[in-house]
Amino acid sequence: MRLQTPISACLALLLAACAPPQALQPASGGPTIVGNGTCKAQGLGWAVGQTATQATMGRIWRESGAGLIRPIAPGQAVTRDHRRDRVNVHIDGDNVITGTDCG
Repeated sequence: MRLQTPISACLALLLAACAPPQALQPASGGPTIVGNGTCKAQGLGWAVGQTATQATMGRIWRESGAGLIRPIAPGQAVTRDHRRDRVNVHIDGDNVITGTDCG
């Protein structure tokens, strides 16, 4: 029992050391989430034919309501799991968006 108390105290100190210092933590609580994160691909037709820039991808992500965005390049291996919270953006070899869907 006597050894258990010092070990517990050491573990608590080690865990406290893992937390980032206040200077490295963001001033805000992070991005604001709107909606429940479920993807809705209707209305994303405007993206087909657009270059897959960061701004375009961000707009797709915001307008879809999805929690995740997954760019898919030609021939890229992807998982076959269906996720209601993910929007897929299909991109050709010239970095042009060829389609969007949820999953």
